[in-house]
Amino acid sequence: MSANVRIGQGYDVHAFGEGDHVVLGGVRVPHDRGVIAHSDGDVVIHALCDAMLGALALGDIGQHFPPSDARWKDADSRAFLRHCNALIAERGWRVGNADVTVICERPKVGPHAATMREVMAEDLGIALDAVSVKATTSEKLGFTGRGEGIAAMAVCLLERA
Repeated sequence: MSANVRIGQGYDVHAFGEGDHVVLGGVRVPHDRGVIAHSDGDVVIHALCDAMLGALALGDIGQHFPPSDARWKDADSRAFLRHCNALIAERGWRVGNADVTVICERPKVGPHAATMREVMAEDLGIALDAVSVKATTSEKLGFTGRGEGIAAMAVCLLERA
């Protein structure tokens, strides 16, 4: 008998570079830096996609959207999220809930977290209260603490549809 739930976890990181904003959870967040990335560099969605794919042993985001493929240059990561959700649905599953933690000193995530939750819940076709976005600092330690980049971790629970 197979399980009726699956859990996946994901992690993503991008270095800061030139720019005036970062994209987090599908939301453009003003910042004095951008990120160095092939797509829009949305660490929140990238981590969540990895968690979703991992829950069903479908590989990782790099296998589905390789940075070597020009089609994904500057791509909107919301398309990645919708694609991963479709892969899950095709296999008879749905996202039960998702929990994402952003790790950075700046930008401040709190003022944008509610909008990120709304965007991702809409793309996943799930209730708003099934998506969590929160943030933490690394107390000025490591690359995030020195302001060199941004990271995100995600956990996703899948349920049989």
